[in-house]
Amino acid sequence: MTRLLLAAALMAAFILPPAPTAADTRFARLSEPGIVAIVRHAYAPGSGDPADFALDDCTTQRNLDARGRDQAREIGAAIRAAGVSVDRVLTSQWCRCRDTARLLSLGPVEDLPALNSFFRNRARAGRQTAALRRFLFGLPPGETVVLVTHYVNIAALTGRAVASGEVLLLRVGPGGTISAVDGILIEPQR
Repeated sequence: MTRLLLAAALMAAFILPPAPTAADTRFARLSEPGIVAIVRHAYAPGSGDPADFALDDCTTQRNLDARGRDQAREIGAAIRAAGVSVDRVLTSQWCRCRDTARLLSLGPVEDLPALNSFFRNRARAGRQTAALRRFLFGLPPGETVVLVTHYVNIAALTGRAVASGEVLLLRVGPGGTISAVDGILIEPQR
């Protein structure tokens, strides 16, 4: 009998998928109605952008380094490992956000100007945050969405500070409420 149980356990180890990790379990919440993910772009050394910054020229911007590119890939892999099928990936037009969104490998990437940084022009914060809220409340029920943006945008929307590459799971609720239900950080590796 003991040999039979041992043989069954060994067979199950090769047939059954591994149990999800804690991060996988949290990412699985993206499949719940009303839950969206908002990601601060992956690790890009420094802060802000150089004085000669141009939106259409990545060489003038602060960009992901190798750790940031690996971090973005790991975030996407964790979401896929949770069994989540993403309908849309939307991003800021900054290169570090576009690169993060693309490296997630969750599907085609679309620009959403409401996700653009207002770090240099805080006067745009209210207008952009309102546009982002309108977008979120206009999402079709059941659509699974991942947004990639900047620290200032996430802080304005949620009141929370986030690290590079941190994913907040947001509940977009009735009555105009948006609340963070979880934060998941996959640290950049050295």
